Amino acid sequence: MTEPHAIFAPDALAAGAAGPLYLRLKALIQAAIQDGNLTANDALPSEREIASMLDISRVTVRKALAELVEDGVLTQKRGSGTFVNGGNPRVEQRLSRLTSFTEDMLARGLTPSVKWLQKIIVTPSPEEAMVLGLSTGERVLRLRRLRLANDKPMALEQAVVPARLLATPEAVGSSLYTALEAAGVRPVRALQRLSAESLSAEDAATLSVPLGSAALYIERISYLADGRPVEFTKCHYRGDAYDFVVELTTTGDGE
Repeated sequence: MTEPHAIFAPDALAAGAAGPLYLRLKALIQAAIQDGNLTANDALPSEREIASMLDISRVTVRKALAELVEDGVLTQKRGSGTFVNGGNPRVEQRLSRLTSFTEDMLARGLTPSVKWLQKIIVTPSPEEAMVLGLSTGERVLRLRRLRLANDKPMALEQAVVPARLLATPEAVGSSLYTALEAAGVRPVRALQRLSAESLSAEDAATLSVPLGSAALYIERISYLADGRPVEFTKCHYRGDAYDFVVELTTTGDGE
């Protein structure tokens, strides 16, 4: 493993590279973690040291580190310094944007992967037929999978899509939204319902957490621009790995 200080060599940010310095520094740290040159609980040099080694401003360093802390990649301890997060990555998920799990993990410098548990075309349940507005005789593509980040279990998800939109299970690789986009039917908005649940014995074992562990349960119905439902998803997120964040604003009219 490379010593943390060696990662911040004078030419590490490649002066000719494109993009703001803070994003290049952010990418440098993320790459070091992914390559194993920085591992869980490793301490980073101080802001002053990183700025000096790379010949950049402390403001640039502070901005890059702050974003990595927000993304759950690093943690800062007052009086101790900045450290690589240990254990399962903790993800802060903003509920104001409709993005896929794959997009969310890549944006945080994590490597997403999937373990398929079920990928079949079946007759829908009464609930699925009602939610998706299906006609009699229509079938659905049912996808059940374990979502992982950096090979750590993060979420257990079941998604259902009308088979007329994706006629074969093989159309879906690691990302359902990529397959829907390729088919010209990527959703543009969604309604989500959140609640807290205790995981069943089977789901706890699949997520590698103790029996009775808490989970964030989400039901999502996603829609096309014309209002047609395209996806009905039920997902259990590990309670120790996810924070869901909603930004609230006032109406501006004094109410």
